[in-house]
Amino acid sequence: MTDPMSSTVDTAALDHPDRPAGNAMLAVSGLCKTYSGEKQRRRRAAGLSAVAAVDEVSFEVAPGELFTLLGPSGCGKTTTLRSVAGLERPDGGTISVGGRVLYDAGRRVNVPANRRRLGMVFQSYAIWPHLSVFANVAFPLQVLPRRERPGKQGIEQRVGRVLEATELGHLADRPATKLSGGQQQRLALARALVVEPKLVLLDEPLSNLDAKLRESMRFELKRLQRELGLTAVYVTHDQSEALAMSSRIAVMQAGRIVQVGKPRDVYEHPNCAFVADFIGITNFIAGTVAAIDGDRCRVQTVDGDLWVAGGPPVAVGATVTLSIRPEAISLRTSPAGGSAGGAGTGSAGGTAPNRLRGTVVNRAFLGDSVDHVVAIGKTELRNRSNPAQSIAPGTEVTVLVDPDKVALVPE
Repeated sequence: MTDPMSSTVDTAALDHPDRPAGNAMLAVSGLCKTYSGEKQRRRRAAGLSAVAAVDEVSFEVAPGELFTLLGPSGCGKTTTLRSVAGLERPDGGTISVGGRVLYDAGRRVNVPANRRRLGMVFQSYAIWPHLSVFANVAFPLQVLPRRERPGKQGIEQRVGRVLEATELGHLADRPATKLSGGQQQRLALARALVVEPKLVLLDEPLSNLDAKLRESMRFELKRLQRELGLTAVYVTHDQSEALAMSSRIAVMQAGRIVQVGKPRDVYEHPNCAFVADFIGITNFIAGTVAAIDGDRCRVQTVDGDLWVAGGPPVAVGATVTLSIRPEAISLRTSPAGGSAGGAGTGSAGGTAPNRLRGTVVNRAFLGDSVDHVVAIGKTELRNRSNPAQSIAPGTEVTVLVDPDKVALVPE
């Protein structure tokens, strides 16, 4: 693999950069990266194409956004981030930050990582153990080229500002090894911010923290991002983390982005079964579109019909998958209309929820909620309820599902 630090830079192209579309702070277009190795050599020997770690990835990040690349291990999210940072050299595509072209395969532009002036926080914080908190944060300024390096007083002022912003000012003289996990995470962020980057890259920075500290640090990072007006790209495989922190989420699978949107939109309206299954917990029900009335459709399943409101356009007879989140399902122990195995919305224009009859077969107390598993014919649905509702296994219940809460995923 070619070392990006020693690659050719087209200085003329850098003097006249192409601006990304709109007011994007970061614009990535057609990014590709394929690794060499034994697996790839075997595929080529068999006449098969190589597997791309990143395959035609394109996205834009607006100023002030926290944009998250979310996906399972091996989906290409970290490779994408490292390509933006200059730590990987892609095979194709373009990368621009603030209108400045950092990489363009066609024009042979590849700005070295140390000249991209981006902030980066790694999964392992990479804190220098022999330095104090202040010295850790000051180091990136001290190694800048002489013409860009602030004076001693300027360094002290900039380090002081960023330490106060990350609530580490009172620990400036403490050895870095004497910090807690959360403090080390904030120190790594302070060191990335002190160079005043246009873009901050965060590669799973909370994965080394325990569960409770990780949850509190989500809000701390989001607070800092908003208060300082940071533009950030965040990489994680943790769905809860992505939903809690992001302005927008790009879900990745096998080197490609399969859906981009605001957290609520991606969660409630997945565009494919992979997104629905990967983000949170969901119930899948296979069916066939039996009727369409305006923006609502009736889907026939083996255990009864369900009305769906909204969703992508479909045709009568189309095979679809319904995705229903556990918290979108309500349970009643008293009869509430409808018959076993049948939906009770009445008419396509009505507002009543879908109603199905079933039996609780299992339950689990989770502290802040109770999960019930309800058998409806051959189908088992998972419900998530307030802990005040705990229904014993064997109890017959009415299952209610709002048509607006049913996501239709075309096959």
